[in-house]
Amino acid sequence: MFCLGKKRCALAISEPYAGSDVAQIKTRGTLSADGSHYVVSGVKKWITGGMFAEYFTTLVSTKNGITMMLVERTPNADNFSTKQILTSYSKAAGTSYVEYDGVTVPRANIIGKEGNGFYYTMANFNGERWGMVAAGNRMSRLMVEECFRWAMSRKIFGKRLIDQPVIRYKLANMAAEVESVHSMLEDVTYQMKHSTPKEIDQYLAGTISLLKYKQTRVAQLCADNACQIFGGRALTRSGLGVLVEKFQRSQKMQAILGGSEEILADFAIRQAMKAVKGDPTLSRL
Repeated sequence: MFCLGKKRCALAISEPYAGSDVAQIKTRGTLSADGSHYVVSGVKKWITGGMFAEYFTTLVSTKNGITMMLVERTPNADNFSTKQILTSYSKAAGTSYVEYDGVTVPRANIIGKEGNGFYYTMANFNGERWGMVAAGNRMSRLMVEECFRWAMSRKIFGKRLIDQPVIRYKLANMAAEVESVHSMLEDVTYQMKHSTPKEIDQYLAGTISLLKYKQTRVAQLCADNACQIFGGRALTRSGLGVLVEKFQRSQKMQAILGGSEEILADFAIRQAMKAVKGDPTLSRL
């Protein structure tokens, strides 16, 4: 049913109180007296696809630790609701605020082992962030393409924009940064392809986080330069600058979703610190 697209599933991790700090979630699951099910209460926020999903892969705090479980939306139930959150990037994303108020979840709906939900969440982030980098950098590359095409055709003060050194510098700056992210993405992709999930968690999680941080910084640069190159057209939602306007309005989501820039940068360095801890060569420093 999922493969046919007749059923949809959303990932429900973030909360109003816990975005990147996943360990601080407050959604609680209380085990029933007979041990057959959990009673789940709490809220989730910024849940992509939540308005359309029938099932929610939900991170819940239980007596045995943070646990991942599948929560089913029951038709006409008054203890399960979703409200749409309007965002700057896309209404079609179905981003929602999800409320559980004593929802019954069979114990059989636990994903993996009880108490291992935090690990599953962190492991899932690796692939999720990789996908965000691939998509995000393609959009940055589109900005380079649009700006180059515009600069070649637009004439101002008797010259094409491309004939102005400052414009060529902006294009070179954008292109160099986009290509550097693409190169790192290719390298990381190869390593992920030839690594086990455990090896990815151990050796590549920090690198993937650093790559996403780099990509979102490049997106910010491309949005800024594209706006300057297109001028007033970058501020209108129609015409030749429509793609630039949409990108500069929505690209900031890349720096927040899947882990904010600051959290990812810090995580990457902490992973590096962990890797060198106990290294005998450090004793000579």
